[in-house]
Order: sequence, then structure tokens, then C-alpha cells
Amino acid sequence: MKNASGIAQLILRLALGVGFLLPVMDRLGLMGPHGSAGVTWGDWQHFIDYTNTLVPFAGRSIANLMGLFATIAEAVFGICLIIGFRIKEIALGAGILTMVFGICMAIFLSIGAPFGYPVFVFTGGALVLSGIDHYKWSIDGYIQGRSL
Repeated sequence: MKNASGIAQLILRLALGVGFLLPVMDRLGLMGPHGSAGVTWGDWQHFIDYTNTLVPFAGRSIANLMGLFATIAEAVFGICLIIGFRIKEIALGAGILTMVFGICMAIFLSIGAPFGYPVFVFTGGALVLSGIDHYKWSIDGYIQGRSL
């Protein structure tokens, strides 16, 4: 994608980055307690309950590990996308993670569940971002000798 707009990829990076960080903040209780307006989980326990719903074939301890892995990955993805570091690899990882998440939602909740949230939009956006050749206004662009 040689003609990818610098503004478009920047907005996509920021939207995806914030979109990964807000749920992490929610499950850590930083968005308010469980039951508050705009809060999905509010704490780790409610998040792991939800994770266990998405992977019912795994025991609670495995769901806890998967939730921890997903949380760390989402925090790293969010920060790296916002600052523009290793965008191609991070975006590919983000696309894979959200695709797996969306498939689990479709299988274990309902086919409409991942479409009630922009899960596959995140997947598509991340995969498009991973296919761009260079990234303006990023650490990657700076390292490659292009302007921030």
C-alpha cells in the first residue's frame, strides 16, 4: 500500500490502540467498579468469568492464564500502536488475537455476538495496518529515516 494516507493510518493506529487499552483498564477496575455505567467488567474476577464463557472447554485456571495473556498482549498492542513501534508485527498480532476472540464469541455465545461489538472491524483494521509499507508519525518512521 504505497499510497496509504499518513493521516488515515495514524487515525487507525490511534483508534485501535485506544480500543485495546480501554478494555484493559476496565478489567483492572480503572474505569469504575462492576455495574457502573459504561463498565463491562470492572474487575479481574468478572473478566475471567467472561473469558471462561468464551473458552468453556478450558478450566478456570486455564481461563485465568488466557485472560492474563490476552490482557498483557492487548496492553502491549495498544501502547505500541499509539506510539508507532513495530507496527507491522504488532498489527498482525492484534489481527490474530481479535480474530480468535471473534471466532470464540461466535461459537460459544452466538453468531451475532462479535458483530454487536466491532471485533471483526478490529481484525480487518489491524490486518490492513499490517500491510502498509511505512508509517508516518511513528517511531518506526523515525527509525527508517522518515519524518515523524
